[in-house]
Amino acid sequence: MSLIMAARIENETDLAGMRSAGKKAATVLEMIEPHVQPGVTTDDLDRICHDYIVNELQCIPAPLNYGGGGGQDPFPKSICTSVNHVVCHGIPTPSKKLKNGDVLNIDITVIDNGYHGDTSKMFFVGEPSVLAKRLSKVTQECMYRGIEAVRPGARLGDIGHAIQSHAEAQRFSVVREFCGHGIAKVFHDDPQILHYGRPGTGQVLEEGMCFTIEPMINAGKRNIKILPDQWTAVTKDHKLSAQWEHTLMVTADGSEIFTLREEEQL
Repeated sequence: MSLIMAARIENETDLAGMRSAGKKAATVLEMIEPHVQPGVTTDDLDRICHDYIVNELQCIPAPLNYGGGGGQDPFPKSICTSVNHVVCHGIPTPSKKLKNGDVLNIDITVIDNGYHGDTSKMFFVGEPSVLAKRLSKVTQECMYRGIEAVRPGARLGDIGHAIQSHAEAQRFSVVREFCGHGIAKVFHDDPQILHYGRPGTGQVLEEGMCFTIEPMINAGKRNIKILPDQWTAVTKDHKLSAQWEHTLMVTADGSEIFTLREEEQL
């Protein structure tokens, strides 16, 4: 028996539910791409995604009114839009107009018949800087390397080590305050998937476990701060940050990614 509880696919119904939720979450990122243009506000992107999730996909946007308590207000929007030095949980707003050269993470979570699909990707507004392109590419590679470490008998530290070693070899840093998480019928469940660590340490992975891998990698130092809205995390040194995220399940011989987009289907 595992001492630590973990989100897990128990049966064919769960598997079908997670596949459907993941596929639908991926389509939101595909749908929104043409709308990421100079002059568009992050609030515009939120509204377009909200309408698509609710009306086209018949799903619920999980971030909307999520959280709260302990003096923190619930998250007020349906997606997270994290621009440039925003690490994660950026709140869409009518005042934030995208401009040429901006980089943007859009983080989508849909609830589809009770199952969660959670995914994010980086978008470029117009022509990004050389650094922005490199940071985005390396961060995506970090996520894939973390996913490659997933198999029964591997440990959580193996995932973190794969991500950390690649990021730091490129002279980037790994944010430590946020992590991946177990997911299925619960949005944020056990285990926590750290994006740094030592190989051979941490909980053993077992077939059926379901979680996200979502490294946040900074161009400068790893230190962050939370803005007064109590959600938005930014880099302390105002250097760029990037993030990519997939939802996946441990399979007998590796993993199945539920949130793959068409552009990734090799």
